[in-house]
Amino acid sequence: MSQLDTSIQYLPGVGPKRAALLQRELGISTLDDLIHFYPFRYTDRSSITPIAEVTPDLAYVQVTARVVRAKLIGKRLSIIVSDGTGEMEMVFFKGIAWNAKRLVPGAAFTFYGKPQNFNGQLNMVHPEVDPPQAPGAEPGFTGVYSSTENLKNGGVTGKVMCKMQAAALSLCLHEVQETLPDYVLKDNGLVPVQYALRNIHFPKDSYALQKSVNRLKFEELFLLQLSLLKQKYVRSRGEHGIPMPKVGPDFNACYDALPYRLTGAQQRVIKEIRADMMSGRQMNRLLQGDVGSGKTMVAVLSCLIAAGNGYQSCIMAPTEVLAQQHYANIVKYLAPTSVRCVMLTGSTSQKDRRGIHEGLEDGSIGIIVGTHALLEDNVIFHRLGLAVIDEQHRFGVDQRSKLWAKGPATPDGTLPPHVLVMTATPIPRTLAMTLYGDLDVSVIDEMPPGRKPVQTICISPGKKNAMYKFLREQIAAGRQVFIVFPLIFESEKMDLQNLQNGYEEIVKAFPLPDYKVAIVHGQQSAEEKNFNMAAFVQGRAHILVSTTVIEVGVDVPNASVMVVESAQRFGLSQLHQLRGRVGRGAEKSYCILVKDFKTSKEAQQRLDLMCSTEDGFEIAEQDMKMRGPGDLEGTQQSGLPINLRIASLAKDGTLLSQARVYAESVLDRDPGLTDPQNARLVSELRKEKYDIKDYGKIS
Repeated sequence: MSQLDTSIQYLPGVGPKRAALLQRELGISTLDDLIHFYPFRYTDRSSITPIAEVTPDLAYVQVTARVVRAKLIGKRLSIIVSDGTGEMEMVFFKGIAWNAKRLVPGAAFTFYGKPQNFNGQLNMVHPEVDPPQAPGAEPGFTGVYSSTENLKNGGVTGKVMCKMQAAALSLCLHEVQETLPDYVLKDNGLVPVQYALRNIHFPKDSYALQKSVNRLKFEELFLLQLSLLKQKYVRSRGEHGIPMPKVGPDFNACYDALPYRLTGAQQRVIKEIRADMMSGRQMNRLLQGDVGSGKTMVAVLSCLIAAGNGYQSCIMAPTEVLAQQHYANIVKYLAPTSVRCVMLTGSTSQKDRRGIHEGLEDGSIGIIVGTHALLEDNVIFHRLGLAVIDEQHRFGVDQRSKLWAKGPATPDGTLPPHVLVMTATPIPRTLAMTLYGDLDVSVIDEMPPGRKPVQTICISPGKKNAMYKFLREQIAAGRQVFIVFPLIFESEKMDLQNLQNGYEEIVKAFPLPDYKVAIVHGQQSAEEKNFNMAAFVQGRAHILVSTTVIEVGVDVPNASVMVVESAQRFGLSQLHQLRGRVGRGAEKSYCILVKDFKTSKEAQQRLDLMCSTEDGFEIAEQDMKMRGPGDLEGTQQSGLPINLRIASLAKDGTLLSQARVYAESVLDRDPGLTDPQNARLVSELRKEKYDIKDYGKIS
């Protein structure tokens, strides 16, 4: 057995108990796992700062000094040290007996920690203490590793982790095989993997650290892109799709009857989709467009291309409310055409279902809009040619794969329908390249003319009365208002209580009979939810109080104000989605962000950005920089195909683009990676980490 596969429990000072802790907390079980667990930052231990130059605003400093006196003050040990330029205090609340024994007057040590001011005295609390460095010694950079409370309590401190890494590297580094072909290293100026692993943990100097970080990040991003692009490459050359050469009279009838001109962006995207559908290869396209940019119109025209070629289309939405809204809009667009459109959701009656099933099987239904109900086995199409999936990240991979199997049968098997994935969640370019790296991406980056900007303001709770006065004026002018509360507590019961309290405050400020307030939340039955939502959509309620269930989909052109309570608790993309619920009609619209009295600096930055821009893509980029890519938009949109160990989609966009371009050039030369010099790449891509589900194929 290779040393790399050895359990970490056999490392000196680890043992079964700590090994179980490391596995549980960090997923580290073997020496190979350990040496691929990288520091997230480094402390520079190469310079000594004279005490006279230490100030509380410095980050971390290292001083070499002698102990002058030690004293126990209550429950803390105070050690006064001096280096000849000045004195400072070292404070210990733990390990008092042990520290008192070794830190005796006259003894010299190196102390490393964060300086601060306490009662006019410069001090460090719990500094790292080492013997003084020998003249000429250069300790350089020390890695700082992610940790948890349980690890610290179990004795796995930063120092222990460094010792473990040193022991693991001396045991198994010589066994680590190079993962990239020589030409890849040469073309990109990359250092060998063994050099990178040694210097990522114990950098010789800043240059060695930079070269090692660059090598490991590039490798991760390059292999990820190679894996995604290889799927796309294979599919675009080998996957037969349904050829749709015609446009057809229904497309032209709908297009000519539009009450407005399509934006340049919509026209460009329709051309891209049309080229895909004519090509004879299966379309797999992601359509990104901000809330209100006109994606539904593009979807309808795409469905009409399919209809013109004798094929059916389905449009799948994540919620019944969104499906109903799509259906209402689509029926209007289809009025000048002969295409029949129906809707199928969980609440469709058995009687209606029978008619729908028959119409789908005999081909008389051209377009069906629905929810997960479309995936049921008894939904059988005559000739399904296009599947449009809205807010795709809300559907599981296995659910989407069921649509794939509903395409038309041929003597050689089922032909896959063309796939158009739509999202109103602006995804930063780097994330789109990774989440949807095997899909072609179209972006509608232009708003329809006449859509008025939404004025966004941020207020504190002290301005509530003024806000209520403004809301009354809006309602008197015939407008409606959304008021959204966050899920603050982890418990549904407490969240409901929080919403209930807010609802009662609103009802008191807007009493019957002059005002009607509806409430919608996750604990209601579907019937109750739909009833209250319908009351607002149809204008019977002036105010809708809800949690974020209305984030996606509700279209009420008459609603002119969106109030977000405790706005500092929301992510940027989520706030942007909520704001997109207003500004859909002809009237001026407003988004009022109510922040709590206690709002952190980071949260305030988010709120300021919301007030300064309506550009969803700019907001998404900033959101990813602030929060990381893992939880974009607060609805667990992580879904990253792989776990990145060192690269960051938020910070390494340039490197990701380079890695993608280079991966494309490798596949252009050798599409199947059959050249012997690419054997290492094939071997790496076979690893479970890069066994990425083919997103495009099962969208």
